[in-house]
Amino acid sequence: MALIEFDQSKKRDVVLIGRVTLDFNPNELNRTLDKVKTFSMYLGGSPGNMAVGINKLGKNVGFIGCVSDDQFGDFVINYFNDRGIDTSQMVRAKNGERMGLTFTEIKSETESSILMYRDQVADLQISPQDVSEEYIADSKILIISGTALAASPSREACLLAAQYAKKHGTRIIFDIDYRPYSWKSKEEIAIYYSTVAQLSDVIIGSRDEVNLTELLPEDASEPADHVLAEKYIGYGNKIVVIKHGKKGSLAYTADKKVYKVESYHIKLLKSFGGGDAYGSAFVYGLLEGWSVPDALKHGTAHAAMVVASHSCSEAMQTVEQIEAFMNEHKDEKVITELAWEDRL
Repeated sequence: MALIEFDQSKKRDVVLIGRVTLDFNPNELNRTLDKVKTFSMYLGGSPGNMAVGINKLGKNVGFIGCVSDDQFGDFVINYFNDRGIDTSQMVRAKNGERMGLTFTEIKSETESSILMYRDQVADLQISPQDVSEEYIADSKILIISGTALAASPSREACLLAAQYAKKHGTRIIFDIDYRPYSWKSKEEIAIYYSTVAQLSDVIIGSRDEVNLTELLPEDASEPADHVLAEKYIGYGNKIVVIKHGKKGSLAYTADKKVYKVESYHIKLLKSFGGGDAYGSAFVYGLLEGWSVPDALKHGTAHAAMVVASHSCSEAMQTVEQIEAFMNEHKDEKVITELAWEDRL
């Protein structure tokens, strides 16, 4: 039996709520941003990328969000529509708010940075009135992005969506997705992150992000990962994934298993975008009823393929492509079961 079961009578596999933006990735690599002359524009934002990734894997995906009432907003809506991602729950900003813009810097294969423009941003204008109870009720999974909790009215929209999900048996995945912009204090972050984390079925975040959820110093190593995972499993979560960057990640499950997830050995092009690909294939595996290790293995394979590509959204892969990659790397062991209290 799968660790998480889904109501198969619901017609939609996944609905995401939160940030969709534009990524501008440099065409001239291995240099600082001030030396770049041209960029390629892609759809971006973690929830937006994950929507594309899950859709590319063949699942029925919808998106709840707000975009600007201009040509960039048109770009996002058309991009989703062209791929069959449902945009019926997306609205336009009413007071001139603009799309968030992300300029990425690729200084080397392992050294990248992100410059975000998020003042008066459209995606934070999604409101509770824009959230349909019926739409949430007819979805197997609701994915909430932590960035969408940073300001009103978006945070209230997310909390209402979570309440509808709990009411109708829709599983909640909380992708912490911390971005410092728009937040006013660490205390504010902890209030909203911990509220959603206590309502969710799956939590995915870095150790730094989990620390913020717990109002701990971002670099805190105590309490141990398993202690934090136990706390949120106690609230009802079935899986808690805590990422540790290059060291890999640990996935704790409600049946008292823990899996270390490492990366496949590939030639990197950039060091961002892997998390969205990881999440996309992991969610796909859960929907397919796979074991947690199998879902994690597909997730880390998908991540490897995307960080080897120039874009994030455009680089999302099909199931067949991921499985072909895994077959090519079949001698690499990337999933290891550990004892519950083991550390990385």
